[in-house]
Amino acid sequence: MRKTPKSSPAEADFLFEIDPEPAAEKLTSVGGAPLLIRALRSLEVAQSVARHIKIKQRQRGSDEATFVESFGLLNGVGGDCLDDFEHLRADGGLEEMLGHAIPSPEPARNFLYEFHSEAHIESAKEQRSLGEIAYIPGENTALHGLGEVNRDLVREVSRRCPDQRIATIDQDATIIGSRKQEALRTYEGERGYQPMLAVWAEMNLVLADEFRDGNVPAAYQGLAVAKAAYAALPSTVKEFYCRGDSACHEHGLVDWLRNEKREDGPPGFIGFAISARMSPALRMAVKAVKEEQWEAYGKADAEVTRECADVVFVPGEHSEQKDLQPLRYVAVRVRHRQGGLLEEGTEDRHFAVLTNELAAGVLPCGRFGANAAWLRLSILTHNVLTALKRLALPVELLQARPKTLRFLFSIRQVGWCIMRGALSFAWPATSQG
Repeated sequence: MRKTPKSSPAEADFLFEIDPEPAAEKLTSVGGAPLLIRALRSLEVAQSVARHIKIKQRQRGSDEATFVESFGLLNGVGGDCLDDFEHLRADGGLEEMLGHAIPSPEPARNFLYEFHSEAHIESAKEQRSLGEIAYIPGENTALHGLGEVNRDLVREVSRRCPDQRIATIDQDATIIGSRKQEALRTYEGERGYQPMLAVWAEMNLVLADEFRDGNVPAAYQGLAVAKAAYAALPSTVKEFYCRGDSACHEHGLVDWLRNEKREDGPPGFIGFAISARMSPALRMAVKAVKEEQWEAYGKADAEVTRECADVVFVPGEHSEQKDLQPLRYVAVRVRHRQGGLLEEGTEDRHFAVLTNELAAGVLPCGRFGANAAWLRLSILTHNVLTALKRLALPVELLQARPKTLRFLFSIRQVGWCIMRGALSFAWPATSQG
């Protein structure tokens, strides 16, 4: 007997009716936003802004802390341009929850303009050596103050995580594409910017950033960023490390890391591992490694084998200092298991790591300073979200992205994690969360 096909639930009538009348109470559609704002205020970001950023000359309109909080909200809920402020302004429940109006795009853009300085750009151009193209402008008072806000935030998070005694700094340049006419071409050929970031790996906190034009080489003057990163670490950190790609293979930075009496940094040993640029001399040294010296490492792979070996190599740079311990070069070789059967791509690939360890976005405009502030505000939001996950949420959410958190939490669902006590604030008396 043939069974009658069962109808799909998706074919049934919709179980709810849409009421065209507006709701009497104010609601917000931005789930998770209250948790982000509570974290911002618990970490005293507004107080830090009041100390370090003095832009407004008149009392009219939003103050600096309100702008910074609004940018944090915009970044935290997934906004990627200034026009997205209009979507937030249309959410009446969000404004009531914040206790202040959300700025419209034009005042927000004017706020970013305050971090731009043509004088600093012209000064940097004038200080270039003959024939030099790249330059890095200094920061005006407002942009420097925004950096201090981030450093205050890092210190506050560190105060609540005093057991973290190790700091590994990941330093790297990243390309942000831009179609703005003022954006310069990067080494990949596209227009954009190439800021340098330094991240505290164990805590996933951005310690320092330096906004750069797209034509600035990644390996150009990375020492300033490294110094700023180590200066931002709390005194509770006792072990220091650094790792980076070939953008960090720059003599000034490497020599500073090697010098245990370094200026503007923690004294003593800093272990580092940096990808070395494969110069012709280094390539010859790698190819001279005997076959029996190569050792397999990492997980087995069906297609390639990965091997490493120490390389006998002494660089001929004039900056090599006699009183410093010789650096160790470790070569990495990647080989196809069936290279002889392949028609192309069969040549071994070699990489080198320089070490002293013996144990083997969418930018808002064309103004440089405004874009630098946009990036720094995004970093501030990232650090607040990292602090929120580390201090108040379950361990399984430590790696969750903002989009995941928005799906998981609504206004009435965040009270349980606040009750964990890691973030020292309470809901208003009118809240039912």
